Amino acid sequence: MHSFITKFPDPPFSSFALGPLTIHLYALCILAGIVVAYVIGAARFKARGGDSGTLLDIVLWAVPFGIVGGRLFHVVTHLGDYIGRYPTFQETFMHVIAVWEGGLAIYGAVILGSIGAWIGAKRAGVRFVSILDALAPGILIAQGIGRWGNYFNQELFGQATDLPWGLAIQKAGNSAFPVEFPDGTLFHPAFLYEFIWNTLGALAIIWISSRLKLQWGKVFALYLVVYSIGRFFIESIRLDPSEVFFGYRTNQWSAIFGILIGAVLWYVQAKRHPGVEGSVYLKPQLSEPTEKSPSK
Repeated sequence: MHSFITKFPDPPFSSFALGPLTIHLYALCILAGIVVAYVIGAARFKARGGDSGTLLDIVLWAVPFGIVGGRLFHVVTHLGDYIGRYPTFQETFMHVIAVWEGGLAIYGAVILGSIGAWIGAKRAGVRFVSILDALAPGILIAQGIGRWGNYFNQELFGQATDLPWGLAIQKAGNSAFPVEFPDGTLFHPAFLYEFIWNTLGALAIIWISSRLKLQWGKVFALYLVVYSIGRFFIESIRLDPSEVFFGYRTNQWSAIFGILIGAVLWYVQAKRHPGVEGSVYLKPQLSEPTEKSPSK
């Protein structure tokens, strides 16, 4: 019992067998995050006069785009983990697409996921900014839930620490464990910090957007700023390899750009659209047919 109150325990397993299938907890965390983001987004979209079925159609465009974008961004920013590491092109390619092994960059997922949402919104005749605003808080919580996948994969942890919530990481067979540290070293649970930050940030965004009646993409702008501030500082304590430019890791620069894009988006939309957004639909929706009066 003593060990459980002086450290954050390492996970007992990262996957399990279901018949011939291997179920990875990383994948389940990503899936759980997607479901939560949709449920929260659907409630917010319906409150704005939209239809949850329409939102689902749009999400089905956004999710695969987001997964591809997240994986591409990760691979491009960690080429040394893939290129030249495996003996054949086929083996390299299989590891590149092996999302279940971990490695989905959130900023890449946001970029391509937004493109997928734009396509879905255009096809459904819905305002793109309305979709972004409806989904933003749920996406932030989903990202926090997805970080638990890093916990189960024993990856992307922070610097060594002697704090009582230090994370236990298995050294044997774990290439992510820094060789300079002895077995039994505890590390900052970066995944937990991001989960807490994202959850509190999402609640704050929901409260602020409700109080200020934020529309026209300003909720999404606030999401970019809130998430990126937390990511900048959490990224600074992570130990996983990363390119460093002018003293900052790649994803710290991504966070800086995220803050700037969020601020610019807020400013531009506030200038362009000072009034009420109106319907989430670009064209009036057909109402239910009414009963005609008998002809005389």
